[in-house]
Amino acid sequence: MAVILKASKSQSERQDDDAKVRSIVEGLLKDIETNGDSAVRALSEKFDNWSPSSFRLSESEIEAAMSKVSAQDLADIKFAQKQVRAFAEKQRASMLDVEVETMPGVVLGHKHIPVNSVGCYVPGGKYPMVASAHMSVLTAKVAGVKRVVAAAPPFEGGAHPAIVAAMHLGGADEILVLGGTQAVGAMALGTESIAPVDMLVGPGNAFVAEAKRQLYGRVGIDLFAGPTETCVIADDTVDGEIVATDLLGQAEHGINSPAVLITDSRKLAEDTLKEIERLLEVLPTAEVARQSWEDYGEIILCEGLEEMLEQSEILASEHVQVMTRDDDYFLDNMTAYGALFLGPRTNVAYGDKVIGTNHTLPTKKAGRYTGGLWVGKFIKTHTYQRVLSDEASALVGEYCSRLCMLEGFAGHAEQANVRVRRYGGRNVPYAEGAPVSS
Repeated sequence: MAVILKASKSQSERQDDDAKVRSIVEGLLKDIETNGDSAVRALSEKFDNWSPSSFRLSESEIEAAMSKVSAQDLADIKFAQKQVRAFAEKQRASMLDVEVETMPGVVLGHKHIPVNSVGCYVPGGKYPMVASAHMSVLTAKVAGVKRVVAAAPPFEGGAHPAIVAAMHLGGADEILVLGGTQAVGAMALGTESIAPVDMLVGPGNAFVAEAKRQLYGRVGIDLFAGPTETCVIADDTVDGEIVATDLLGQAEHGINSPAVLITDSRKLAEDTLKEIERLLEVLPTAEVARQSWEDYGEIILCEGLEEMLEQSEILASEHVQVMTRDDDYFLDNMTAYGALFLGPRTNVAYGDKVIGTNHTLPTKKAGRYTGGLWVGKFIKTHTYQRVLSDEASALVGEYCSRLCMLEGFAGHAEQANVRVRRYGGRNVPYAEGAPVSS
């Protein structure tokens, strides 16, 4: 039976935090919907001390921002985008339109149609998340989205040059220097100066995530994303240093970022605890990582692979780093997670920044029912049907009529019956379907 060697905050404490955020965001969105630009500006002034003449960057402002990015940084951004684009293009190529004649004279099909407009939020408050521009803006463009609006909060009193560069190189049609709930609210609801979008994507803090949740239905979203989560599944084939590094490397995201070790080695668990304390003495982001680890860190000691798998399925963590004698056991059997990182040679940071898979992933157990952001999230699959012959229409019509009457839908049945009469030459009596039209 699994043993909790280190526990995290209780579920009730976490729910209290969520309730506070929910109430605040509800009020902010109502203000934006009612007051438009003036509300957005007031919120930007309040939360970011930012009130430019326009939140949308002009072409000259984009060029000026990009000129501040070093040649090396630009080259690194382009390298990362090359990897993301290549994988997204392969994903898009796997999504084929379908047309099939399912019976003589009946043709069914589906088409993959990109969403027309998307708002991409790129976090940039505590950390300027340059990579999020690749993951959302570029992937949307590969999918064929016509209008991509990208928004990121101001950084040190203006647009963050590297984020602007990544947005622009990724193909953004509009770039907003605007953060938080006011950014996603403005993009989704629209204001006098910002046309609304059809879909919102991208990670963010608790307020951004809650705003997306409340706006879902009015617009589409990629997924419900909460604070970054990481789970390391490891045995004694690795040491405490690499495990502690992988845990704290994600705990630095924020003070409420869960980091969990699942292991069947007590020695590894104890060594990891020691290494965490050592690293927290030298890590530049230790203040955040320490609080996150103390409140949300966990170590679960299991008896073997099957129990480790069972515990990981319960967690359904966003990131799962697997470092064991049999990594493929987890690849073959895990069903609930955001993304897998297999073996000690890879890690979550590779996926976050550069390797090519998307880093916008499901949290709060959403991996049970959805995967992460990918090119397919920007594409709607629409069906169509075509009946080519009189015989086929009459045949389908007879079955349809009876099935409609089974449910009591006489009007539906008459839609079928009029075709049976017209194309099949049969005068369908009421007993077989719906009343005969005159």
